[in-house]
Amino acid sequence: MRTRILLISIFALIIFSAGIVTPAVGQGRIQPVVVLEVEGVINPFSARYLDRVLDIAQRSDAALVVIVLDTPGGLETSMREMVQSILQSPVPVAVFVSPEGARAASAGLFILMAGDIAAMAPATNVGAATPVALGGEMDEVMSEKALNDAAAFVRSLAERHGRNVPWVESAVRESLSMTSTEALDANVIDILANDLEDLLSQVNGRQVRGGSLDLSSFSLQVEKMNWVERFYHIINDPNIAYMLLSLGTLFLLAELSDPGLSAAGIGAGVCFIIGFMALGSLPVNWAAVGMLALSLILFVVALLTDTEVVVTVAGLIPFILGSLLLFSPFKPESPSAPEVRVSLWLILFMAGLIVFFSLVILRAILKASKRPPQMGAESLIGKTAVAETDLKPDGDVRIEGQTWSATSLGGEVRKGEAVHVIKVSGVRLMVTPENKGNFN
Repeated sequence: MRTRILLISIFALIIFSAGIVTPAVGQGRIQPVVVLEVEGVINPFSARYLDRVLDIAQRSDAALVVIVLDTPGGLETSMREMVQSILQSPVPVAVFVSPEGARAASAGLFILMAGDIAAMAPATNVGAATPVALGGEMDEVMSEKALNDAAAFVRSLAERHGRNVPWVESAVRESLSMTSTEALDANVIDILANDLEDLLSQVNGRQVRGGSLDLSSFSLQVEKMNWVERFYHIINDPNIAYMLLSLGTLFLLAELSDPGLSAAGIGAGVCFIIGFMALGSLPVNWAAVGMLALSLILFVVALLTDTEVVVTVAGLIPFILGSLLLFSPFKPESPSAPEVRVSLWLILFMAGLIVFFSLVILRAILKASKRPPQMGAESLIGKTAVAETDLKPDGDVRIEGQTWSATSLGGEVRKGEAVHVIKVSGVRLMVTPENKGNFN
């Protein structure tokens, strides 16, 4: 009986101890704070990057996700995907416009408003950026329907988190912007923080989604873009995309000047494929792409004919116009889109480079490829030889101090007669009697 009582007491003590220790372990567990950096134009790969990191945060049971944001804006579709991902995330999300000098313009305003916590660093700004179209003011191309839709969308985000609804709507409708200090005073953002450490210290204990953030003990987990996301993010820069198309044009002209699948041909294919991949994520004017294609045709005609100067100069006109209008689509722009254009200096540089290559380097390569070979058996084509033996039709001929095996294609040739070399087959010359003309 005593043994049974002793065993029951020990079992009860173990259960009681487990009930005490287990909660203590749970309360002391260190949760990660996951950080990602969204920089540059918002595009499909920015959205993909955010989705991947939010999934990592959920699986690691993170306490908070911090999006460090610096963007001039981007594609509306990608922006909406990112906003939906933030709103649907089971892990609280803070959006932090940082470092100093960063901005949350156009699409960045929507992403900032979607965060459970909206924060900015000193010397940053937030607001809408007005795209400037070539040939007209923004209000001539902006659709009223798109404007109302964007205004309603940003209002809903501000209302969700109790922020300044009238101002964020004005930021979309009137392209207003403000500094980080002004944004804090106007209740557009929640926190002004010097850096990430300052931000996390300020949000510790803050009420988010009905609960209190406990960041008294956490581990910082920074998730960078992987190489695929970074590669596509880089090529989505309008200047990079344009440069790829221009280099593809140069490589194609080089390939045509000396036909045969070479490094130039492969380079042209790679540049065009990657360039058009980039265009798929940018607001492209396809009429401008047509102009660039026309200029390429004219450059090819100039290269392969004797009208190189006139036609090359003529090809510059659609090339420069197409370059200027490449990212100025005819359809109305979204208020969440930034100004996307190619640098004028880059356009002029590439135009000059193409002209120089077409008129100087590629023309010289083309002329050199049309010259008769200067060495080997091929260099003997078109020259006169003397038969050292009778050709019936095979025999030997003497040419340039050397004896060659030869075959007469124009009938029998006697020793000492002159023959004309018309082609080479291996190490044998194909000849015809000089007085009978040439055969093909």
